[in-house]
Amino acid sequence: MTIAAGLDLRHYTHDDLPEIRQTLLDVHADAYVDRLDDPFVQRFPWFVDHWGGNPGFSCLIGYDGGEPVGYAYGAPATPGREWWREYLDPAPEASDTFAVSELMVRPRWRKTGASRLLHHGLLAKRGEDLAVLLVDVKRPKVQALYESWGYRKVGERQPFADSPLFAVMLAELPLPG
Repeated sequence: MTIAAGLDLRHYTHDDLPEIRQTLLDVHADAYVDRLDDPFVQRFPWFVDHWGGNPGFSCLIGYDGGEPVGYAYGAPATPGREWWREYLDPAPEASDTFAVSELMVRPRWRKTGASRLLHHGLLAKRGEDLAVLLVDVKRPKVQALYESWGYRKVGERQPFADSPLFAVMLAELPLPG
C-alpha cells in the first residue's frame, strides 16, 4: 500500500492541543498496543501535555480520508540549553535546535512512506539550524531510517529511570532531499 503522497497533512500548534490531544493518545495506543502494560508507555499522556504545553509546540497529523494515520511533533529547544551539545567536542557553532519528540505511525500505515512525509513535513519550514531526537537503542532499524534521512548518532542517553536507553540523533536543517 503506497498512500503517503495522498495523505492530508494538517499542522497544529500549542493552542490546538485540546482539539488534537485525544487523537494523539489514540494513535499512540494503536502504535503501542503490544506494550501498553509498560509503565513508561503508560506515561505518554504526561509527555503529550508536557510538549503540547510548550508555546513553540508544532504538530503535523496525517489523515487518510478522515482517519488519522500518524503524527510528528516537537518544539524548539530552549536557547542555551541544547543538552545534546554535551555529546560533541567540539559542538557545532550552530545551536538553534528543534527537538522532535514523537514520530508515530499506526501499524496499518507503516512502510507506506507516511513516517518520512510526516517527519520531513514537520521540519520543512523550521528556522532552526539543527534537529535532535531520541531513538530506543533496541530499535536499530529505526535508527538506520533516521540516518538515511540525514541524522547521525552522537551519544546515548536515558532521560528517565524507567525509560529505555536512547541513541541521541542530530541532523542539520534543512534535511537533504
